[in-house]
Amino acid sequence: MSERTSGAVAQAVGPAPEPEPPVSQAAAGGPASRPAAPLAPRARLLPALAAVYRAQLSRARVSRIPLLFVATFQSVGIMILMRGVVDGGSEARAVVAGSSVLVVAFVALNLLAQHFGQLRAGGGLDHYATLPVPPASVVLGAAAAYASFTLPGTLVTAVFGCLLFGLPMGGLWILAAVVPLAGAALAGLGAALGLLAPRQELATLAGQLGMSAALLLGVLPPERMPDVIVWARDLLPSTYGVEAFARTFAPHPDWAAVALDLGVCGAVGVLSLAVATWAYRRAAVR
Repeated sequence: MSERTSGAVAQAVGPAPEPEPPVSQAAAGGPASRPAAPLAPRARLLPALAAVYRAQLSRARVSRIPLLFVATFQSVGIMILMRGVVDGGSEARAVVAGSSVLVVAFVALNLLAQHFGQLRAGGGLDHYATLPVPPASVVLGAAAAYASFTLPGTLVTAVFGCLLFGLPMGGLWILAAVVPLAGAALAGLGAALGLLAPRQELATLAGQLGMSAALLLGVLPPERMPDVIVWARDLLPSTYGVEAFARTFAPHPDWAAVALDLGVCGAVGVLSLAVATWAYRRAAVR
């Protein structure tokens, strides 16, 4: 066929169609065309806090009640021993208030330090790290669950102390504020000690030492202590809860001073829980 004939045929048929681009797997409706499933939103703080609180409360209900009995019996025994040394007055108020808050220290500081130390050593933090819950809800939920066990023991100790030393019971209602505020401060400290300790044994030791400090600095009357011990006493978070409770035994309580002590205790609680939340984030990523 000549070139003239080929040109005539091409002109009659028209230009050759351009080659179509290859059909991709996404255009063909394959697996790649499916949109990525959206991730579930993270749980909000308060619902996650309530869920962690219920879970920790149900797990600790059976195992912590005997320990709470031990903490109450320990505080009552200390008051009986101090009865032979202290007759009354401001020293008796300090003994009763310190022994009552000691129940909070035993549970919220000592046991919570052991709990988080065990979680870190046994890999339990990995379970919480996989859940879509804020880190603050884990710390706050566990702290609230452990602090919830302290109110009955604290009330029993306070009533027994008032009967033993002849103190008025009209101010026992202040425990409704002292227990959660002192519990938050001590629970945050206990959680931080348990999470920052490199080994479980050191977490247990730190919790025991913290409870011993609350015992020696909170129960003993400050009037009989040297100045160095009094300054160390002011650094202990539970001291302000003890002072607030002890002031209510006076014939005419200074409610402004009581509110100031509770405010300091609450501020220390917020700070200690913030440190515990940071320690949880630090331990969870390791």
